[in-house]
Amino acid sequence: MHPTHAPLRIATGAFVLNSGLGKLKAGEEEAEQMHGWASSVYPVFKDMKAGDFTKALAYAEIGLGAALLLPTVPSAVAGAGLAAFGVGLTGLYLKTPGMTQEDGIRPTPDGIGLAKDTWLVGAGLTLATQSFLSGTKHAAQSVADGVGNAAGAVAGGVTGAAGAAAAGVTGAASSVGHGLADAVGGGGKGKAAKSTWKGLSKGAHDAREDLSEALADLADSLLGKR
Repeated sequence: MHPTHAPLRIATGAFVLNSGLGKLKAGEEEAEQMHGWASSVYPVFKDMKAGDFTKALAYAEIGLGAALLLPTVPSAVAGAGLAAFGVGLTGLYLKTPGMTQEDGIRPTPDGIGLAKDTWLVGAGLTLATQSFLSGTKHAAQSVADGVGNAAGAVAGGVTGAAGAAAAGVTGAASSVGHGLADAVGGGGKGKAAKSTWKGLSKGAHDAREDLSEALADLADSLLGKR
């Protein structure tokens, strides 16, 4: 439970829990009255006995109140249950004759008690939507972190590959330079030509090996970052 949800959950949870505990002590006359009132608006309850209906309603309210008070229950779950409970009470208010004025919305003096139950709907929706939006924010942050890590890994791989390629090219150029220097340093035309050929051959051979190693390092760097 988020700390900012605590005041709302405690207030509504205590209210609903107390209401449920009170219904467990309801007498036969009170049970008949609640059953007749609810079944007139929701015909699905007509076949239930008044006592059974009252107990079922009491246990439902006790369970909802406990869910709101327990911090281990997610606010999205507790809020959805509270909103559904409030919608049921709001239906009683709107569909019961004499509870609303001619516009069908504003309460009459007799309907004020039921009209106040609409705040349960707002409280439940607030808990549920805030919890959902908070979860969405955390999910988006996780995705952003994952993308950032992947980008860092790719950047590291490209940097390593570029370094390996640069080292290979530098090594190749150095090998060629040494070969040319050896060729120029040889004495006599025949010896110079022979030395030049050997120097160029050695330089080309060394350059080919250095370039092969550079390409291998490049491939290893790219494959290792996948």
